[in-house]
Amino acid sequence: MSDATRMKKNKSENSPRDGVDKTTKSYKADEDADLKNGSDKTKKEKALTVGFFQLFRFATWKEVLMMVVGSVCSLVHGAASPLMLLVYGMMTNTFVDYELEVQELTNPNKTCINNTITWLNGTVVERPDNSTTYCGVDIEAEMTKFAFYYVGIGVGVLILSYFQIALWVSAAARQIQRIRKMYFRKIMRMEIGWFDCNSIGELNTRISDDINKINNAIADQVSIFIERISTFIFGFMVGFIGGWKLTLVVIAVSPLIGLAAGLMAMAVARLTGRELTAYAKAGAVADEVLSSIRTVAAFGGEHKETERYDRNLVEAQAWGIKKGAIIGVFQGYLWCIIFLCYALAFWYGSKLVIETRELTPGGLVQVFFGVLMGAMNLGQASPCLEAFASGRAAAKSIFETIDREPEIDCFSEEGHTLDKVKGDIEFHSVQFNYPSRPEVKILDDLNVVVKPGETTAFVGPSGSGKSTTIQLIQRFYDPKEGMVTLDGHDIRSLNIQWLRSLIGIVEQEPVLFATTIAENIRYGRPGVTMEEITEAAKQANAYNFIMDLPQKFDTLVGEGGGQMSGGQKQRIAIARALVRNPRILLLDMATSALDNESEAVVQEALDKARQGRTTISITHRLSTIRNADVIVGFEHGHAVESGTHSQLLDRKGVYFTLVTLQNQGKDTDSDKPEDTAEMTITEEDELEKVRTFSRGSYESALRRSLRQRSHSQMSNSIPDAISGKFKIHSDHLEMEEVEANNKKSKGKDEEVIEPAPVARILKYNYPEWPYMLLGSLGAAINGSVNPIYALLFSEILGTFSIQDQDEQRRQINGICILFVSIGVLSFFSQFLQGYSFAKSGELLTRRLRKVGFQAMLKQEIGWFDNPLNSPGALTTRLATDASMVQGATGSQIGMIVNSLTNIGASFIIAYYFSWKLSLVVTCFLPLIGLSGVFQAKMLTGFANEDKNALEAAGQVSSEALSNIRTIAGLAKEKQFVSQYEDQLQAPYKGAKKKAHVYGICFAFAQCVIFMAFAASFRYGGYLVSNEGLPYMMVFRVISALVTSATALGRASSFTPDYAKAKIAAAQLFKLLDRVPRISISKTEEQSWDDFKGRIEFKGCRFTYPSRPDMQVLRGLEVSVHPGQTLAFVGSSGCGKSTSVQLLERFYDPDEGQVLIDGRPSASISVPFLRSQIGIVSQEPVLFDSSIAENIQYGDNSRTVSMEEIIEAAKKAYLHDFVMTLPDKYETQVGAQGSQLSRGQKQRIAIARAIVRNPKILLLDEATSALDTESEKVVQAALDEARQGRTCIVIAHRLSTIQTADTIAVMSQGVVIEKGTHEELMARKAAYYKLVTTGAPIS
Repeated sequence: MSDATRMKKNKSENSPRDGVDKTTKSYKADEDADLKNGSDKTKKEKALTVGFFQLFRFATWKEVLMMVVGSVCSLVHGAASPLMLLVYGMMTNTFVDYELEVQELTNPNKTCINNTITWLNGTVVERPDNSTTYCGVDIEAEMTKFAFYYVGIGVGVLILSYFQIALWVSAAARQIQRIRKMYFRKIMRMEIGWFDCNSIGELNTRISDDINKINNAIADQVSIFIERISTFIFGFMVGFIGGWKLTLVVIAVSPLIGLAAGLMAMAVARLTGRELTAYAKAGAVADEVLSSIRTVAAFGGEHKETERYDRNLVEAQAWGIKKGAIIGVFQGYLWCIIFLCYALAFWYGSKLVIETRELTPGGLVQVFFGVLMGAMNLGQASPCLEAFASGRAAAKSIFETIDREPEIDCFSEEGHTLDKVKGDIEFHSVQFNYPSRPEVKILDDLNVVVKPGETTAFVGPSGSGKSTTIQLIQRFYDPKEGMVTLDGHDIRSLNIQWLRSLIGIVEQEPVLFATTIAENIRYGRPGVTMEEITEAAKQANAYNFIMDLPQKFDTLVGEGGGQMSGGQKQRIAIARALVRNPRILLLDMATSALDNESEAVVQEALDKARQGRTTISITHRLSTIRNADVIVGFEHGHAVESGTHSQLLDRKGVYFTLVTLQNQGKDTDSDKPEDTAEMTITEEDELEKVRTFSRGSYESALRRSLRQRSHSQMSNSIPDAISGKFKIHSDHLEMEEVEANNKKSKGKDEEVIEPAPVARILKYNYPEWPYMLLGSLGAAINGSVNPIYALLFSEILGTFSIQDQDEQRRQINGICILFVSIGVLSFFSQFLQGYSFAKSGELLTRRLRKVGFQAMLKQEIGWFDNPLNSPGALTTRLATDASMVQGATGSQIGMIVNSLTNIGASFIIAYYFSWKLSLVVTCFLPLIGLSGVFQAKMLTGFANEDKNALEAAGQVSSEALSNIRTIAGLAKEKQFVSQYEDQLQAPYKGAKKKAHVYGICFAFAQCVIFMAFAASFRYGGYLVSNEGLPYMMVFRVISALVTSATALGRASSFTPDYAKAKIAAAQLFKLLDRVPRISISKTEEQSWDDFKGRIEFKGCRFTYPSRPDMQVLRGLEVSVHPGQTLAFVGSSGCGKSTSVQLLERFYDPDEGQVLIDGRPSASISVPFLRSQIGIVSQEPVLFDSSIAENIQYGDNSRTVSMEEIIEAAKKAYLHDFVMTLPDKYETQVGAQGSQLSRGQKQRIAIARAIVRNPKILLLDEATSALDTESEKVVQAALDEARQGRTCIVIAHRLSTIQTADTIAVMSQGVVIEKGTHEELMARKAAYYKLVTTGAPIS
């Protein structure tokens, strides 16, 4: 995923907090700069990570004891497997001796006397080298003895491994519980400035993920690590005791194996990087296209874009295939080396056994397996180190926070309390800047006096430091210099909890907690009675609407108060402030988010509340300030003036400017200074506010951006006809709102996705069947390697009982050559499997990405409005989902084939040589297989189950962190800490219980194999002595079946991608199967040849699907004749641009119709309709290619020739400018056309529209963003383009539309008057007012 998309993704996730995020980003950037300067310092700092043993710093002596005992158990447990080898070696010797004896006694002249083979005449039989042959082995008794050894070891392992796991895991659970509590408690104690510098999202992940990482590092992983290391040490010891020469030889070769593994990891990492950068290009294309989907749709470029995307996928595909091939090579090399090692060890070992007699056959087995086991366990210990490292890294930030002392500690008991509070607040030359933005001075030498019992209003442009003063009074921050005093005491000397209990605050965006209304009010003060709650609700004018709700005070307000309208939330917040009975009341823009109706009600509530309290009110609405006792004007962080309303008006300062600006809409009109734009809140804006009911952050952000747009192009002088005194009684709407919201919140939760059927995934992979066949062939060969190895291993043991030495030598050499050849074969088959499946998988990924992208471009525009389908989310989906799907086809098939041949071959070998013994071993197979699965599961750990258990606690913590200011203001930190700790109880109990379950399972998995050996070898001994089964068969059957079982268990664990792949595939298929509401495929809908371009809107009503609460068009009626020009005028948000989108069929109207040449638009083929329309919008979207290609984009149904391009460019007054560029038409315009000026971009867009040669031309504020110079040129180009076409203009400056055939003035989604310029001027209504005041519109 490219950085851009990642940024986008983050944006879409935290839009409301964007502001804060950006500041922290800039802050971080500065930090980075500092870091670069002091890179030597950072080196030192890096060394200060948390040491491994420091992870246990919160352990009590009890837990330390548990961990010590657990470690001892692990150490002893680790010695069990090597111990088993000793028994195995002795057992091999017994079998060999017995076999020799049997061979000798086949001669009828020999017999066994005193455990020595003798001739019947009593002389001892001498071997060629003068040694005697031992005899009289009671094989059954010996085997029984060995079986008991095995069972003994098994029982030991069972007990040890249970304790090792249970003790470590429960000790860890106790420590983690303690860390969680300490961490959360510490966070809740931090001062607000600390939260400014740490993003909430990051803290949430720390609480969940990072602490889980510490848990992984101090729990079972430690014990498993100790166990593996101990196996490694004891394994090598067993080897050296058995025979040091052979051990050294085996050790000498083993680095080759390690080397292969290391190289492979490096190669894979590098190639994956290459593959990602290669895909990033295609990702950038996808992102560009999806971000400008409207332009793509309008110009019918869907097919073209799919092709462009596909071209960029080729490179990523090539790298993916390379990666597969290289992994294949390394895997092959690994197996090849392993088999060559076998060959070497057995060849040299048999030399030692036969020629120098330094080793017994059992010694050979013992040495070889001892070293092998040691090396394997050393390898398996490395994943544990990874867990330790990530645990230490995670602990760093967490322990730093736990050790940090807050600058303003809200839990401290220090500081004195005053017996009587007047409420006299003063600021003495306060200097202040936010800790997250040290370079911006917010308050600069501020001196203000707030008298007790009076209402003081703070006014001033935004950013002048008004809200900051309020936060200083609450002591969220301490001033850098100067001081804030309450009744003459510096507030730093007062007790913080007590200070905050005096203050009631009502904010602009009040925060409610996700409980009932009564609980929310109760947060105001501990131990408040129901009567007081009702009383406070009455004072806040909230009582009536609460009693109208079905559950009254027990109504749940929803996440963040989402079920309530703005006015209701605001009044609940006021009730919460009043129930505190505060001495000081702070109102921070308390009514700004309300419509007029609710504002009046809330304002009245506030006026009641202010009686006899020191009140500070910050507001932008002057009507609410007029009756304040003192008004203080702020500018750039200091108070510039103070006095009453009339005094300040005479001073003609800051306040005067604000007042005149706000009244301006009523009488005069002038260009207003920029910085006070925020202050100008006009009626039109109020109207927008009526509609603004709280809806998820995404939409409010969207609406906020709309509102800012209306600020920046202030409609401060729109006469009443347009701004239309328009009010809605909020309470009526509210009930419906709540309903709508309920439905919505249900829909928002991610729907559960059923994993896709594999058959359908394979269908997409069908064209690659030859590769899959080859890959399966390779997999089959790889699968049969294990059983063949068992066969050869038993053959070698068999050779030791051959009398004739030359025959023995010959057989051993033959077997070693076989080992070598198998090694070489498996090199090729591994490569074949790796390469073939990589190829088929990458081709599948590319195909899925392409069809997925195609499907996205087919969706109607409304689908993209859903925040789940933001360009960032969609590009990520293409990048990750598609590549995950291949986990369900190629590699999965390979896995299955491999396992099947492995089992099949093992069973055939085993049952062919001894069906009785095979049956006995087969009984244990399911258990051994299960234990393999278990061990694999242990490696991945039980992390996911923990996560779900902590959901509830996570909700408490995230709610607490996101609303930390409100909680601090209400001094409710302790309550949230205790709530959080209650939520932790259940998961903690679960974790302790799990420790035992986990211990039992682990113990079972570990000891199964010992029991299996005990039973099978005992029975094998019986068969050897009673049925004359050759002993090598016993080894052959047992090792064939056991190796295949463990391999299976491992294999099954290596496909976690499979489940993920099926879910990823399901998400893709859901996208492919979605039927767009407005289909662009050409089939059933109509098109016709003599397209005239007559357009009529008949009673169109329309609501954007992403904002169902705002009806944009409310019955639009307007028509335009072919070749005529229709102009829309009106304030922003009145539905002008929406009508254009309906005409393009980006959306269809909810009611009514759009008729084109008398046919309803819904029945017309979309590509045909769009091909007749050319559009030039306010911010034209250009693609990152050359100017010529951007103009060619106008008609994607054919290739536009260069002559046509130049022709169109001349019409758009663009040609001359292009010819001055060095590369002329081949000049690259940059991403989003960033290399060009606005006027140039606009003219390219016009040329693009002209190339289409459309019948209908839509100009959506086409010249609004230009300066006067370019505007003249562009306007001329547009007038040229309008000739002989039906044209709809959305105008910005009235001068540009006086020539239009019809001018329609719109307001609130309907046309209020229409006619020519002269007719409308004569009417002297809305249009006349607009023209005469010369106001900018929209």
